[in-house]
Amino acid sequence: MPSTNMPFFSARAGASVLLAALLAAPAGAFAATLSLPADATVGVEVVDTISFAGGESRQEGILLRPADISQASATLPEYCVIVGDAQRDDDRMRITAHDVTCIETDSAASSIFSGEIEASAYDSDGQYGIHCEGNDCRLPAGHAFALTLGAPLDITEQANPSEEINKQRREASGEGVANPIPSERPDPEDSQSAED
Repeated sequence: MPSTNMPFFSARAGASVLLAALLAAPAGAFAATLSLPADATVGVEVVDTISFAGGESRQEGILLRPADISQASATLPEYCVIVGDAQRDDDRMRITAHDVTCIETDSAASSIFSGEIEASAYDSDGQYGIHCEGNDCRLPAGHAFALTLGAPLDITEQANPSEEINKQRREASGEGVANPIPSERPDPEDSQSAED
């Protein structure tokens, strides 16, 4: 099975914090589309520990982020978060990803990509689902594994308001609303002297 390396985004409480951090990161100009082929495999890791206690069998809105793994065949931008769901199946945890948000950065410009992703987790043994430990089928934060795309990823770059503001500031070069320079005004003392 092909391997691809890729980071991901999620829509839970923790996702807001991660997204805020992404938006605060430096930015750059990149391709207008973020694309990966179907069957590409990317490396990801668990952001927060996942465990199934008290008979729980499903969790929604889990967060994943990029990780380096040997099986990866592709790479997403460094600043990415993926949102997915996890379901227990005996001693395996079946993880599927459905949303991704990435920010590509370069100098003072940034590109934002946010959309749907169709991907599933495979363990290092090539089996569908990740082997989990203990009665609560636990995966600790930082646990890395392969995520394989079931369909091509093709996300168009979104408008980035903060980048537009930065662009206006750069173009203003010290002039205009973004970075006003006080206009020269006559000295009131000189006006008074002329009247006398």
